[in-house]
Amino acid sequence: MVAASAALLAVGLAGVFAAPDRVADTDTTLGAISFVFPIGAFSVVGALIAVRHPANRIGWLLAAIGLLWAIVLASAVVATWGLETGHLPRSVAEWIDVGSNLWVVGLGLLGTQLPLRLPDGRLPSPRWRWFSRASAGLIAITLVGMATHQGRVEGYAGTANPLGAAWAEPLAGAIFLLIACFVVAIRTPFRRYRHADELERVQLRWVAFGGAVFLAGYLLTLPLPAILGLSDRSTGASLITAFSQATFAAPPIAIGYAILRHRLYDIDVVINRALVYGALTAILAAAYAGSVLFLQLVLSPSSNLAIAASTLAVAGLFYPARARVQTVVDRRFFRRKYDAQRTVDGFTSRLRDELELAAVSRDLRNVVIETLQPAHVSLWLREEL
Repeated sequence: MVAASAALLAVGLAGVFAAPDRVADTDTTLGAISFVFPIGAFSVVGALIAVRHPANRIGWLLAAIGLLWAIVLASAVVATWGLETGHLPRSVAEWIDVGSNLWVVGLGLLGTQLPLRLPDGRLPSPRWRWFSRASAGLIAITLVGMATHQGRVEGYAGTANPLGAAWAEPLAGAIFLLIACFVVAIRTPFRRYRHADELERVQLRWVAFGGAVFLAGYLLTLPLPAILGLSDRSTGASLITAFSQATFAAPPIAIGYAILRHRLYDIDVVINRALVYGALTAILAAAYAGSVLFLQLVLSPSSNLAIAASTLAVAGLFYPARARVQTVVDRRFFRRKYDAQRTVDGFTSRLRDELELAAVSRDLRNVVIETLQPAHVSLWLREEL
């Protein structure tokens, strides 16, 4: 599957660069190139999991999703190339484009079967089999409805879908039921989390982190072209869209790390750093833009002094702002760690003034119990020789 995905990606990219009009279209070219990252991530990570843990169906699902999307990309690009250049008969290009409808299957597996089976590849319980089979049936019905849609192929005049059938088009409405299945399936990892052991909980947190990275990247970049005043076909908007598509590689990479790594890095540390530096970047960027605009209004629009002064101000603001943001994040989202740190700091300050050994021992036991919450505490002091 990985070899087939690589070959199809090569064919798709060759089709993009072989058509002169497509190369000139920056939006199309960047979109095709950026989609290589998620396809490669799904395929490679799926292959690694399938090789090391062949009984875990997650690897096979990821590799299958990567292969399906590689087929979609190659089919659409080759069909467009054939219709645009005339190097393929029109009927052949129309039939090749039929493969682009397999995005329904890839999306359906991603939204239903994958979250149902995370992280060990098995269903949460036998009673979920009916839901798995029903969602697979909805994927097949939706595919039939999408594949038989009547109309032009890739928007070219004089073309028609060779599978077009008016009676089957209403079946495409099953996609709304399929989306409802997405909502149910995505809830299962959270329900599984409550009954999972510590390793599975860390794995599921990593998976959730990968999904959050993609979702945050997509939601943040979606309104960005409009905010910046960029047209839909501009190079800037194309780069933003390409970045958004590339972040789709985050979920499979996180899944691969969660399953393949024997010792997982503490996800809480990663989330903490992401929140801190993400908020810090936004604050410094806003402070820099605001100071530049204000100083240019005060001085002159063309003054370089405004840019230099703003740069120095932001550089000086970095460390105090990071400390402040770290404190806010710890207090808001990592309260237990924040309280533990405050307890240790308080003990350290009291230790400077405490002279009696019994009081220090009692205070030390209380700090250990409050911060680490062990089952029991024993304090051993070496006697003087």
